[in-house]
Amino acid sequence: MACADSKVDLCTVPLTALNVTVRTRLGLFLNPRTAVASDWKALAEKVDFGYLEIKNFEARLNPTAVVLDEWQARSKDATVGKLLGILEKLERNDILEDLRSAIDEDVRRYLERMANLPLQVHIVDSCVPRTPERHGLTLEDNLEGAPELFDAFICYCQSDFEFVHEMIRELEQTDYRLKLCVFDRDVLPGSCVWTITSELIERRCKRMVVVISDEYLNSDACDFQTKFALSLCPGAQQKRLIPVVYKPMKKPFPSILRFLTVCDYTRPCTQAWFWTRLAKVLSLP
Repeated sequence: MACADSKVDLCTVPLTALNVTVRTRLGLFLNPRTAVASDWKALAEKVDFGYLEIKNFEARLNPTAVVLDEWQARSKDATVGKLLGILEKLERNDILEDLRSAIDEDVRRYLERMANLPLQVHIVDSCVPRTPERHGLTLEDNLEGAPELFDAFICYCQSDFEFVHEMIRELEQTDYRLKLCVFDRDVLPGSCVWTITSELIERRCKRMVVVISDEYLNSDACDFQTKFALSLCPGAQQKRLIPVVYKPMKKPFPSILRFLTVCDYTRPCTQAWFWTRLAKVLSLP
């Protein structure tokens, strides 16, 4: 299936290209139960969710959004083209007619963003960057040798920086001796934020620690970093993302990360094990 305004194969465009407006409109069409049209449950079945999973989704305010988030997090086949193909098979031509122009616009913007990102390869590793401009990104980069590598990239928003300082003390300045990539500390100024971030996450850092908070949910930078890291490792096959909760939250936990085990600092009975567990997973090969 191709984009209406170009020759782009939408089956190669990941579902993460769709922004909030399109996802909200999809929910307005698919969330209501009707006797004459297929709803979100039919979509969930088409993307291989089981009975118990679908029953669990029923309790959510916007089950369509949950289905899309869970699908893109666990499957490499979650693409815009496949979604449109499913809607066509479900005979939801009303959705296709209403949203096609908005979807094409989201795809156009996504492709523009991707044009500024480093070239992706099939096997993700932390090898030496392949272009000279990717040297000199961090404080300890050696322009004549290998780039600086890290055990983990820390995804955080500014309001959580005090906890990031504690993480530095506990993981870098103790016997664990891990090497963390903290953007405000380690990255040199003057380059494109998105290019640097994607380079660090994909090639320089073995894993990414996501500091979850209410403020994180409103951060565009954190949203980009999380979705980019998930796209590198669908289904968490390599334990690439480690969500961390360090204070109580008023907002719901992000559904895109619900399938991952969480390192929870808010429970007093488990705090004694928190840093040991986190250090152990970051030390894995």
